[in-house]
Amino acid sequence: MIEPREPPAFTAGGWSSSGGLERDLELTDADFARIRELIYRRAGIVLAEHKREMVYSRLAKRLRHHGLTRFGDYLARLERQPEAREWEAFTNALTTNLTAFFREAHHFPLLAEHLRGRPGPVRIWSAAASTGEEPYSIAMTLAETLGPRPREATVIGTDIDSDALARARAGTYPLEQVHKLEEARVKRFFQKGTGRQAGLARVRPDIRAMVAFESLNLLAPGWALKGPFDAIFCRNVMIYFDKETQARILERFAPLLKPDGLLFAGHSENFSYISQAFRLRGQTVYTLA
Repeated sequence: MIEPREPPAFTAGGWSSSGGLERDLELTDADFARIRELIYRRAGIVLAEHKREMVYSRLAKRLRHHGLTRFGDYLARLERQPEAREWEAFTNALTTNLTAFFREAHHFPLLAEHLRGRPGPVRIWSAAASTGEEPYSIAMTLAETLGPRPREATVIGTDIDSDALARARAGTYPLEQVHKLEEARVKRFFQKGTGRQAGLARVRPDIRAMVAFESLNLLAPGWALKGPFDAIFCRNVMIYFDKETQARILERFAPLLKPDGLLFAGHSENFSYISQAFRLRGQTVYTLA
């Protein structure tokens, strides 16, 4: 049994007047409100009040990088330079990348059933690709389903987070993450790292070649990619948007889907009451209305 550590001694200082721990950087209520407004305008992300500690910890690295001590100074610098590359770092810092291979596993047999025996090229869009696990899972499903035809299949993976996309393009992941998959899939779709790459696994080149990663902001007035798609995966990203933004994005998805195309949502997302463009087909799976 591990004995609990002795708690550190209490001191008279170290507490702010609001009851929280004192920090080395100054984040005022007005700063936090500005951050919430800026990330909403930039990426459509709605930051709740309880996200203040998360905001502090993630953006503090950017302030220290620039030698700043006040969030107000950092935000002023951002707003003075609307085209600065720091906006990308700001957005990356506040973007959540929680993903896994074959996450919400019931979607992938449905995709396979939908595509099996379908003639012609297949195109799938992963609209929140993050670090690549979802689009690579889609590509693996296509390889398993289409047999000798996977070269006619393309997966487009997009995300607003440039750091996440760089990791996705590399296609390299910790072995413990990959070993959660079935052994047959690990052997077929991954290469085990050796030497300096020990402890890592890389998606095999044939699967990586099926996936194209592109930077895309779902709030941008225009999207560079074109349909039609056999399926769109937009899972666990709408929860960060308000209802108005969700409805606008769904309306823009509709013309990009083939008439019988599928839209996959996250387990906690319900589009039925947001847009009349889609109807529920199954568990978090939608078709055009």
